[in-house]
Parts: sequence; C-alpha cells; structure tokens
Amino acid sequence: MDPLRTLWETFFDWESMREALPEMLTVGLPNTLILAVSAALLGSVLGLLLAVAGITRTRWLRWPARVYTDVFRGLPAAATILLIGVGLAPLGMQVWGPDPYPLGILALSLIAAAYIGEIFRSGIQSVEAAQLEGARALGFSWGEAMRVVIIPQGVRRVLPAWVNQLIALIKDSSLVYFLGLVASERELFRIGQDYAATTGNESALLLAGLFYLALTVPLTHVVNAIDRRLRHGRPAGAPADDIDDADLALPGAAGGSQR
Repeated sequence: MDPLRTLWETFFDWESMREALPEMLTVGLPNTLILAVSAALLGSVLGLLLAVAGITRTRWLRWPARVYTDVFRGLPAAATILLIGVGLAPLGMQVWGPDPYPLGILALSLIAAAYIGEIFRSGIQSVEAAQLEGARALGFSWGEAMRVVIIPQGVRRVLPAWVNQLIALIKDSSLVYFLGLVASERELFRIGQDYAATTGNESALLLAGLFYLALTVPLTHVVNAIDRRLRHGRPAGAPADDIDDADLALPGAAGGSQR
C-alpha cells in the first residue's frame, strides 16, 4: 500500500490544487488559449497555402512546400521553438520588445502549418476530379473553382483531423516556457511547474493536466457532432422546417387544376 499512498499524496493533494487554482484560472488558462488559438489561426492560413502549393503543377511552388513540410514535421517541436524564439530574439527585441509571445506563436504556427497543410492537401485531393472539371466547364477559372468548389469540400472532410491538430497545439503551447516567461505570461503547465517546485508536490501539475482535458475533450465531441451533421444531414426525428404546400406544387399542377 505504500506506493499507492505515495502516489495519492504526491498527485492528489487537494490543498495544493486549491492554492494553484486561482492563478491557473486568471493567468494560465487565458495565456494558453491566446497561444493555441493564435497559432491555430495563423497555422491554418499558412497550412492552406501550403496545401494549394503542394498540389499545383508549378514546381517552384510545389517543391518548396514539400521541403517545408518535411523539415517542420521532422524537427521536434521544442527544437523549432528554441530555433525561432532564440534565433530571432534580437529581431523580436527591436520590433516588440522582450515579450516572447509573438515568437512563441510564430514557432507554434510554423509547426502547425506543416501538419495542417498535409491535412488540407489530403482533403482537397479527396474531392472528385469531376467536380473540378464541372466547375471549369461552367466557366470558372482554376483558382475560382478551387476557392468556391473544391477547397470548401476538402476542408469539411478533414475537419476532425484539423481539430486533432488544434488539440496538439493546445498541449504544445506548454513548450513556450523554454523562451522564458514572466509571472503574468505563464501558461497552465508553467504555473503547475512553479507550484510543484515551490511546494515539493506534483498536484498542481495534475491540475494543469485536468485543465488541458477540460479544453480538449469537449472540443473533440463538439467537432464530432458537427462532422456527423455535415455527413448525414438532419438527425432522425428532428422537426422539419415549415414549408408551404404551394411551394411544393409542380408548375403544371396549378394549370391542371384549373382545367
């Protein structure tokens, strides 16, 4: 029973959790969301550009996109954050001062773009070629057909995979602490680390993990529900919209009734 007791006392000290909770709510949670959401938005835009560049027939667009994807998917996230955050620190000091968040967001965005680009590329390529041909036959240019017809369908098809990458971003935001954070800039994991170092108890780290669960699990279920709705339409038993019977009448029906 000693190992179980040690485990309980090390990770389930409710007093330590209670002490860390206010700072995690007011400081850690907002900073984690700022890092993750900002990186997700920027990474999604860059990823979409990479996806389109990766499927184009122009070599000077396709090959750089492939090289970028291979490099940033192959590098560990911590190494990328250090390369960007430390390597570009002098430039960051000149532009926005000592705040490490912009470089941290940039590093996370570059990492996310490599993965999101591949997700979007697979979704775009899964759309039937006949749809592109049909759009071109209707007079759309290649760019217009991709923007209006192909890309929206491709993105919708890979929505769950995109959310999985967002979940990974939420967790990877904890690596920004490598760049050095002041007290007001700490995210959830860093606050848990500080309390663990101060108290000698790991319960605050477990509390940080519970916050990550609270962010990621509902997000997964919401997106799965949206994906099911997009794939299967209105759930069975849902009330249909009120439609006037006259709107359903065939054009010749009215004439037939008059005869």
